[in-house]
Amino acid sequence: MANAPHGGVLKDAHVRDAHKYDELLGESKTLPSIVLTDRQLCDLELIMNGGFSPLEGFMNQKDYISVVKDLRLCNGYLFSIPITLDVSEQDIKSLELAPNKRLVLRDLRDDEPLAIITIQDIYRPDKVEEARKVFGSNDHDHPGVKYLHTTVKEYYIGGNIEAIQAPTYYDYIAHRFTPAELRAHFKKLNWTRVVAFQTRNPMHRAHRELTVRAARIRQANVLIHPVVGLTKPGDIDHYTRVRVYQSIMPKYPNGLATLGLLPLAMRMGGPREALWHAIIRKNFGATHFIIGRDHAGPGKNSKGEAFYGDYESQELVAKYTDELQIEVVPFQMVTYIPDSDEYMPVDEVPKGTNTLNISGTELRRRLRSGAHIPEWFSYPEVVKVLRETHPPRSKQGFTLFLTGYYNSGKDHIGRALQVVFNEQGGRPVSLLLGEIVRHELSSELGFSKKDRDSNISRIGFVSAELTKAGAAVIAAPIAPFSEARTHARGQIETYGGFYLIHVNTPLEHCIVTDRKGIYKKAQSGEIKGFTGVDDPYEIPTDADIVVDVSKQSISQICHQILLMLEKDGYIGER
Repeated sequence: MANAPHGGVLKDAHVRDAHKYDELLGESKTLPSIVLTDRQLCDLELIMNGGFSPLEGFMNQKDYISVVKDLRLCNGYLFSIPITLDVSEQDIKSLELAPNKRLVLRDLRDDEPLAIITIQDIYRPDKVEEARKVFGSNDHDHPGVKYLHTTVKEYYIGGNIEAIQAPTYYDYIAHRFTPAELRAHFKKLNWTRVVAFQTRNPMHRAHRELTVRAARIRQANVLIHPVVGLTKPGDIDHYTRVRVYQSIMPKYPNGLATLGLLPLAMRMGGPREALWHAIIRKNFGATHFIIGRDHAGPGKNSKGEAFYGDYESQELVAKYTDELQIEVVPFQMVTYIPDSDEYMPVDEVPKGTNTLNISGTELRRRLRSGAHIPEWFSYPEVVKVLRETHPPRSKQGFTLFLTGYYNSGKDHIGRALQVVFNEQGGRPVSLLLGEIVRHELSSELGFSKKDRDSNISRIGFVSAELTKAGAAVIAAPIAPFSEARTHARGQIETYGGFYLIHVNTPLEHCIVTDRKGIYKKAQSGEIKGFTGVDDPYEIPTDADIVVDVSKQSISQICHQILLMLEKDGYIGER
């Protein structure tokens, strides 16, 4: 039979509260409510379905402090990550929140009521202490620490919840098992020993080999249990990853493995997170759990050092194996042996044996360039999925973001580039000149810093959507503020190339060649808040190219930009 839940009882609130559904739904219409964030939604789902057993709600202050300091709830059960419901001071005041009051928790996607929490206490956490204890650092280069300090609100609400309904999903429904459903699945298949494999990345042939090996050694079956909630910023989206998992499942021996999706919001908390993951997999019925090197590690800190040691996660979970009753399976590094066409653990390969491997960096390079990815490394079905969502740069969109003073020549450069890209063909081309954007997208905005930033944010959003669709985007606003330009870069780089081009034509030249007399009006006071006259322009320090129309022809500048794009693979052979 499946492993016993953590604490002995699966805290399935859906089963517990099903008899009072109508009562709770009716009450939800009379109570104040908050709309959950993505992370809060993931946490609530796993509280309600028992994935976080023995929790029955969000942690009160006593449990929170106990978990942060001692990795245990006040009742003595192991729990390594604080599960908290954060609210702002404004929320508390406007909703009149207080102990013993009831609050509806709503889904941010459809505003449906999911649960009602009875508030036990409201408390202000020591976020620095939480960061240092839970993550081992207060370094903002850690994504969990950064989220804690920049996104999590000032106060936490503790209290038990009553479940109204589970969140509604429209994707991969057949693979979304609650703990109770997965346990029933194991029972139906007569699985008594289950090795759970945690992943937030695509799987390749080596992952299949190591999971099969781990299961056979332990005479067990395999649960591929990937995280499809929040993962590390920059990770491949879960839609792509699940398509990869679906394509790799037929490669397992018949009846050996199953795929289940975990709606978890990862914190990238290293050893503590590994222990948390083990508890969750125990609740889902697994008897064994694969833990890799630097499990759930976020990479390096601001000093260039790893946040956690390679084997700290394995060591921490192994320390509590007897208490958890889940066995740690160390992730074995395997390598490909071309002479025998097989994968072997690195420490079992005879000295002098020819081996092959492709690093993650090399894989990303091959995806970017369209280079061959051999079948010994990954299955063709997996490569096909990855290439669909990560086409080579020659087929990706990009944005050229030209910034500079009014009349610096950026509009002329933009129009010339539009002609050049149209001549080349192969991509739709969009030109977003400053005046056109102001007229079509931002006509109600003025020229205060706030309004200027809003204008650039809109340009960033539109450029990102066009870039995602594979277009060549040429944006040419003045964009005088560094923070707004950085924000635009962040909006766009997720989907393709972004190049900041500083049109560094001297202000004097811009004024002298201003045939419309706009600078003259600004200097006389007729126009207020004009960049370069009575409003600042922050010189870019992160420009990819710096050009100057007072020293270069438009043709020379366009050629310089084209060479940069060609070097990076965005234009050229298609």
